[in-house]
Amino acid sequence: MATGNKPPSAPSDTFDTAVALHRQGRLQQAQRLYRAVLAKKPDHVGSLHHLGVCRAQQGRVDEAVRLIGRAASLDPRSPEVLSDLGVALESAKRYEEAVSAYERALQLRPDYGEVWYNLGTALQALSRHEDAIERFKKALEFRPTGAEAHNNLGNSLHALGRHREAIVHFVRALAIDPSFALAESNLGAALQAEGRPGEAVSHFARAIALKPDYAKAHSNLGDALRVLGRPEEALTHLNRALALEPNNADAHNNLGNALMVLRRYEGAIASYRRAVELDPLQGNALSTEVVLKRRLCDWANFSRDCEELVKALDSGARRISPFVVTTVTDDPQLQMRAARRYVDDLRLPHAPAVANATRRTGDGKIRLAYLSGDFRDHTVAVSTAELFELHDRDRFQIFAFSFGPDDGSAMRQRLQRSFDRFVDVRHASDFDIARQMRALEIDVTVDLGGFTNGCRPAILAHRPSPVQVNYLGYPGTMGAEFVDYIVIDSVVVPAGEQVFFTEKLVHLPDCYLASDTTRRIAEQMPSRAECRLPEQGLVFAAFNNGYKITPPVFDVWMRLLSEFPGAVLWLRGDNPLLEANLRKEAAAREISPDRLVFAGRLPLPEHLARHRVADLFLDTLPYNAHSTALDALWAGLPVVTCAGRSFAARVAGSLLQSIGLPELVTGNLEEYEALARRLAGDPAFLAQIRGRLASNRSTMPLFNSDRLRRHLELAFQEMWSRWRRGEPPSSFSVSESLS
Repeated sequence: MATGNKPPSAPSDTFDTAVALHRQGRLQQAQRLYRAVLAKKPDHVGSLHHLGVCRAQQGRVDEAVRLIGRAASLDPRSPEVLSDLGVALESAKRYEEAVSAYERALQLRPDYGEVWYNLGTALQALSRHEDAIERFKKALEFRPTGAEAHNNLGNSLHALGRHREAIVHFVRALAIDPSFALAESNLGAALQAEGRPGEAVSHFARAIALKPDYAKAHSNLGDALRVLGRPEEALTHLNRALALEPNNADAHNNLGNALMVLRRYEGAIASYRRAVELDPLQGNALSTEVVLKRRLCDWANFSRDCEELVKALDSGARRISPFVVTTVTDDPQLQMRAARRYVDDLRLPHAPAVANATRRTGDGKIRLAYLSGDFRDHTVAVSTAELFELHDRDRFQIFAFSFGPDDGSAMRQRLQRSFDRFVDVRHASDFDIARQMRALEIDVTVDLGGFTNGCRPAILAHRPSPVQVNYLGYPGTMGAEFVDYIVIDSVVVPAGEQVFFTEKLVHLPDCYLASDTTRRIAEQMPSRAECRLPEQGLVFAAFNNGYKITPPVFDVWMRLLSEFPGAVLWLRGDNPLLEANLRKEAAAREISPDRLVFAGRLPLPEHLARHRVADLFLDTLPYNAHSTALDALWAGLPVVTCAGRSFAARVAGSLLQSIGLPELVTGNLEEYEALARRLAGDPAFLAQIRGRLASNRSTMPLFNSDRLRRHLELAFQEMWSRWRRGEPPSSFSVSESLS
């Protein structure tokens, strides 16, 4: 031995010496003596047990499990042996067996605080967070000053979406141990999940100050800075995180998000792809990669990307964006599954519904709140501004809760004037926003965003109002039990499709989509030359976002250009990569890239006026033009669409039905192509359609904003009346008889 002493001959003396060496951290000498005891007495429980602990300390967990397991079989009444067996099993990632060992130890010694804590960590590893929470609380009964137990209790609460409770325990952990970097980072993550990124930043920074090589804290800080609109600073920390841990999938995903904000799209795509390669369950990275490539019309792996997204949904990938799924498939069942899975993945709180209390005293008006991150120069605001102004103030008090940026635009100022009360809550947490809405006794909350960019569904999960409605911004179900109704029409969601929605269906008699009929169209129509269009030949307009354009639809467009040699395709141009990709795709179909003309951004009045230069608007599938089609029809440009199976694939059809031009709605791409060809080749027929569109604009329901306002108010009034009667939400159709 290293001590130079002669080893004791009695096993008990040898064992005692081994234990002493073990406690001094002299593992090699201790193991030699444990083995010497076992050579003479193979069933010596203490030596089996402690030798197993040594092997575990050296990372030899399989051997440790075998040795300590043998000790436990020889002495099944030892809580210490069973405890260490659980630790070894947990190290070997055999969590179910570890749970069993810990539970047996606790049956023998119920006051064993360390084992309550270890049992909590094993349950946590199995994602049994509710069970883990109870065990951590039990551990804290025996050791109330346990910083680790508070931290892990906070982690399980955070995993269940109970962020405010988690924050309490992270704070307690730091009160016990102010140098606990892990708890600082976890506190930041919980604050960010609560919608408090500004506060989160300081805690991530503190974690890094305590532990400069803490990769996860750098990654989290980078993501919080990105949310706060500081993407360049975010890159510094995200690159540092990846320098420390090159295979950190979360950091690659966060880097992709920051690069996308900076419009460095190729780098963002590479980051998302790397995140998915490292962790195939990174659903957020995969879905963002897919939609970004679609935005750029990068179709190199178009079919593979679609198939990979659907397979990932089937395999349980986390946080696949439901919005992206609507752009990939028009299968409403798959879209609903994606929404429900996303809500489950978010671990949103399940606040109880507001009690059915006696109606408050006062003016008797229904307090109607619109919730959005898009109260600015955005398509949602453009569609709804007039609606807000028209609401009947004798029956409704109208609130806006804005959690998006203030862009200082004329639209923002108009919206602020449109509401009885405009509340800027962008810096408040989800819970605080819900609490503020409850304090104002909001009756009906209308979410205008659903799962679109910047959404905050946790606000609704906190149940700020008795009645909660999904309307306008998101063309599909939110898959959430805390959203009571969705406002639609019979074209976008025909009768009998309740099975694809968790919300109850409220059918309006006309098109569900609002439109601002005060929008001005510039009096001066630009010339073709000013639009960089040829003086002669047909102009097919397709101003949809790039993510809506698919190869099958583009094939139709290229065949039309081939059939009409002087024609051009007029597209929305907002990115050089998109333009280059589409020109490349045109050339691959033997169409000159010069026949694709890209329109730059213009103020809305001028943009609407230039529609009048075009001959025909060509729609997309499986995600139709929505507000883009409204613009075309408002400007007098006919739209040819193809209706699919889902909500998003039927919106343009609803618009055309509501303006009295149902013959422009086709049922498949063959019919779509044939109709576009007929209109392009028959100037008299196209002129007739244009004439009807011009006439119907002032007589048909589509652009009758007051009519839509009245129907929406009837819907909200009926929802509120049913709640006051104590009735559960149920589907209904709006008719004048409801008044």
